[in-house]
This record gives sequence, structure tokens and C-alpha cells, in this order.
Amino acid sequence: MLKKLMLGAALAALSVGSLQAAELKFKPGEDAKFNWASYEEFKKNVDLSGESMTISGPWLGVDKDLFMSVVAYFEEATGVKVQYAGSDSFEQQIVIDTGAGSAPNVAVFPQPGLAADLASKGYLTPLGDETRDWLAENYAAGESWVDLGSYQDKDGESKFFAFPYKADVKSLVWYIPENFDDAGYEVPETMEDLKALTEQIVEDGGTPWCIGLGSGAATGWPATDWVEDLMLRTASPTTYDKWVSNDIPFDDPAVVNAIEEFGWFARNDDFVDGGAGAVATTDFRDSPKGLFASPPKCYMHKQASFIPSFFPEGTQLGVDADFFYFPAYSDKDLGTPVLGAGTMFAITKDSKAAEAFIDFLKTPIAHEIWMAQSGLLTAFKGVNLDAYANDSMHKQGEILLNATTFRFDASDLMPGKIGAGSFWTGMVDYTGGKDAKEVAGEIQKSWDALK
Repeated sequence: MLKKLMLGAALAALSVGSLQAAELKFKPGEDAKFNWASYEEFKKNVDLSGESMTISGPWLGVDKDLFMSVVAYFEEATGVKVQYAGSDSFEQQIVIDTGAGSAPNVAVFPQPGLAADLASKGYLTPLGDETRDWLAENYAAGESWVDLGSYQDKDGESKFFAFPYKADVKSLVWYIPENFDDAGYEVPETMEDLKALTEQIVEDGGTPWCIGLGSGAATGWPATDWVEDLMLRTASPTTYDKWVSNDIPFDDPAVVNAIEEFGWFARNDDFVDGGAGAVATTDFRDSPKGLFASPPKCYMHKQASFIPSFFPEGTQLGVDADFFYFPAYSDKDLGTPVLGAGTMFAITKDSKAAEAFIDFLKTPIAHEIWMAQSGLLTAFKGVNLDAYANDSMHKQGEILLNATTFRFDASDLMPGKIGAGSFWTGMVDYTGGKDAKEVAGEIQKSWDALK
């Protein structure tokens, strides 16, 4: 999502830091919500006193500080001194650094496609079968995460290269509990229920949805999230993967069907605040405001976990506004898929400290420290959900743990001219009335032009 909002070339902003001398945020052994046993066990088995390592990633500001608060425990446990360099031009810098032979020991990738490209050039170190198997067993929908971190090496052989840490959830629908209570509506548990609720709200004289695709030069991206989520609810994960890689064309019937599923919600004048014609012109940051109007202009708004940043000031999540899982069809036997994003840790310059850091990410404490300060979601089944900083994060964590399939945002995995280009504009054309198959065919033509 961040990539979508920051289209222009950003000026590099480098931040280097270490909390080697900093006081630990939470004292080991205190506060039972933390798995201190995992920390002590790790500490007992690793001694790398005097070693140092470097980590490079996209985190700056608050995220950098939160990450470094986790790193402090690794430093304390191992004796390793960590230097982290954060940059808002990380994607460009890591390509330069690896190509020049000056890579950090560990890199934090916000986009799996970039990690896959570097792996194919021989710039990443495989994490090994033990770590791959650990991930498959200990993460909810573990094989999904293994697949996300597995790429071809320079010899064309698939290996596990990237460890997932810090996830984002997109499969969310936001609503106002008081509005639901006043109208007598219940949170839908299936897609069939969600569609029935949509129709019921119209029958009752209300408008079910607020949808906005506007985002300046990035207009259209919110529709891609809708289509991706609906692909996972109408087609198999394998079909989704083939769509992402263009092993099936963009105008394949499964893709066209997902686009039309989005159209069921977005192209009905009765279903959307302002009518279907307002969908493409309403800014995504303004679209949730209809939830808070009195009387409400809409009852539901589908968007990722970041959207409360654009809610009215003082909105209390869980009270004034809440969310539910964008449900799956009960009759399609596709489980409970979750669409999201996240970061992947890969070794770009091997060392004992780098390998130890990947092992550290397997401890609950490495997740719980950040969870307790807000901002981190994890699919790690070994964490204590009570460590989450608030009920909203706790609920999103449960959604991740209940996922039978996790898939990364498809448009972020596609070539930029598709995922951040013709897919966006095609969805604007579609909401404007163009035929789904025609739109999908035009997107495929833009993909063919890249070959």
C-alpha cells in the first residue's frame, strides 16, 4: 500500500541507529504476557559477543524506533552490535548495494518481487530447509508464507530465501457498531450473508457502501484490492498465483469473474454512496467519512488496516468504529483466505550474526515486543495474542491466525506497468461502465507488450 501512495521518486532519507546501550522496553521476566522463556532459551544458546552486523530496510521514524526496540533484545541476548540503516529509497539502494558488493548482512524487503529478483542474481543466501520447515509448521497458512519467501536462485532452482515478519491485513470491512445496532443488522459471516445485508440495507432505504478509488496519479488502486480479495474467494490460490505471474491471461474467465464480482458492489447506483458514477471520483481518504455522517451515508467501507488514519479525530476503534473480516463464500470450499502485505527478511551478506538474527525471529518475544507497542501483526501461532497493544490489533491478529490461505497484494507483485498502471486505469474504466472482459483484455495487451 505504501508503494501505491508514494508514486513519485522519493528523495533518499537515511537513518542509522543502534540501541546497543538503550534500556530494554520491557524488563525480562516481568509481565506475563511476554514469552520470556523463549528469550532466555535463545539467549542461552547463542553467544556472539564482539560480533557486529548491519541491517537495511524501509523503516524510518516510528517504525524504525519500534524495530530497534526489538533489535535491542537480540543485542542483549547475543552480544552482537547491530547497525540499522533505514531509507525511503530502500528499493533502489539495495539494488545498488548488492550489485556493488557492499550489501548489508540482512535486508528487509517490503516487496517479494524485489527479493526474488536479487535471489535470481545470486545476491541472497538461502535460509535452509530447517527454517523453511519451521515456518510451514509455526505460521498460520504456513505453506503460503513459505511460497512467498521461495524464489529461483541464479541456477533456476527454487529455494527458501526470505523470512516473513510484520504483516498487514487488507481483508477488512469497516462499520459503525451503533449504526448496525440501530438498524438491527448483524455482522455477516459469509459472502452470501454480506450480499444479503447489502440488499437488505437498500430495502430499508439506506445505502450499503462507501467506495472511493481516487488517489491522484494512483487513482484506481483501491479497486485492485477488491478484485484481489474476490479472486481469493472465487478461485483457488493456485489460480491466483498464475494470474499474478501471467501464467493465465488477465482476461481469463476466473479474473473476469472476480472483476464482475467487484462490479456487483461498485456498479449498482443503489449500493454506493453517490451512485456508481461517484466511485472513481471519490478520494479513498474521503470515502470512509460517509460512515460517520448523521444519518449515515453508508454502512460499510472495505479497506485495509491503515484506513483509521482518515477517520474523524478522536474516533475510538472498537467503540465508535470497528471492522469485520471480508467473508468467504460458504459454498465454494476455499477456506478463509486473507489478502495482505508485509515485509520479508533476507540475508544479503552471510555471517553468523545474520543467521542468528533469522533464528531470533523464530522466538515469540521477537514479535511480542513490537505487538505490545502497536503496529505489528504476525501469523506466528506461538505468540500470545494478549500481547497486542489494543483490541483492534488483537482482532486483526486473530484474522491472520484463522487464515487458511494468505496471499500478497497481487498488483504489488505484478510488473509496475501492470500492477501500478493498466490495472489501476482499467478498474477506473470498468467502474465507469466498460465491459469487464474488454477491460481485462486491454490490461493483458499491456502485459503482452512487455514480453
